Amino acid sequence: MYQNQDIYLKLRSKIFAALDATVVSELAADALREELKQAVDTLVEKDHIQVPVLIRTEFVERLVHEIKGLGPLQPLIDDDSVSDIMVNGTESVYVERNGLLTKTDVAFIDNKQLLDIAHRIAAQAGRRVDESSPLCDTRLPDGSRVNIAIPPITLDGPVISIRKFGGNEFELGHMVDTGTLSLEMAQLLAVAAYSRLNILISGGTGSGKTTLLNALSRHISDNERVITIEDAAELKLKQPHVIRMETRPPGIENTGVITQRDLVINSLRMRPDRIIVGECRGPEAFEMLQAMNTGHDGSMSTLHANSPRDALGRVESMVMMASHNMPLEAIRRSITSAVDLLVQIARLHDGSRRIMSISEVMGIEGDSVVLEEIFRFQPDTTQGGARITGQFTTPGLIDRSILKHKARFFGMGEALDDIFAGTIQ
Repeated sequence: MYQNQDIYLKLRSKIFAALDATVVSELAADALREELKQAVDTLVEKDHIQVPVLIRTEFVERLVHEIKGLGPLQPLIDDDSVSDIMVNGTESVYVERNGLLTKTDVAFIDNKQLLDIAHRIAAQAGRRVDESSPLCDTRLPDGSRVNIAIPPITLDGPVISIRKFGGNEFELGHMVDTGTLSLEMAQLLAVAAYSRLNILISGGTGSGKTTLLNALSRHISDNERVITIEDAAELKLKQPHVIRMETRPPGIENTGVITQRDLVINSLRMRPDRIIVGECRGPEAFEMLQAMNTGHDGSMSTLHANSPRDALGRVESMVMMASHNMPLEAIRRSITSAVDLLVQIARLHDGSRRIMSISEVMGIEGDSVVLEEIFRFQPDTTQGGARITGQFTTPGLIDRSILKHKARFFGMGEALDDIFAGTIQ
């Protein structure tokens, strides 16, 4: 808990009562910090309060965070070691570091302060959150994903969940360094992305699907026109020709909603080379498959599933939401002709993230979709210590691999052969 909380609240009350909102909004952070320092020093001396210089500096920083930032959450936002922030009310704030959850000593003054911060986060992205619309998916200016839920949906006060995204996390090389995948797997995925394979990334909540999607996007050619479609924009593509599209929730009169499916349909009229859907979770999967099947090779998306086989079942279910009368056999044929690669990623119980499997979709035999596993993570049978250990193994590529065919077409055949030289186990 913060030191000298009662003194801070007394000073805060007086300073906030004297603030001119218009003037404050126009001040830069450094200028505001200097003004607040003078105000704190003046009030401390006037009221004869014994406050050390270090504590006064802390008070000033807290005031700056409240006015310009996200209040008590700002230090956590600025902490690069924090990947997730979970606010479960005024006195219960958890963070994730290195995949593990810990409770912090961060607390809010009251529900009003927490609700004000929730409103500020939503307003920054042109969204709203109130009693008539108590749920909100939005983002911070740096692209971090935010979910807000407030009463009456939540019973113990506002709840805010923030998924942060660091800069170097978007590189496959960084993921190799952290043990998420092997160097050979990273090279293969880079070839697959460059060679315009259609890729689905499957995994659970917090497994790193969007981070991997961002990393794969680094290997898209600069000559391609790419359209991204998301509920809350968090993808950070570096290519020069990118059109970012975001869904719109219903307005006050419950009208004006624009769904991911609407955006996928519209994107097909915008002459895209690739379409990237941040997460497929409904009927937009049908249009996504149609796009993959009609010349938009290299499209990518993520979805929630626990295994590659489950991922295929999820896609079948989502397509059925859009086309109730389409036979299951036709759906499966559409999936196998559209999707080239399935990447399964997981967050393990020790907090680490691993790509558990990279599988190629080969076709249909009987009623089943045939998957050919290219790489897998094989955990050690005897685990010692707190960290999960294991090896990434591969049987190599089979001759009728679509990855082989496309890599050669894009001049990457030799690079692909080099990946498997000496790696087959």
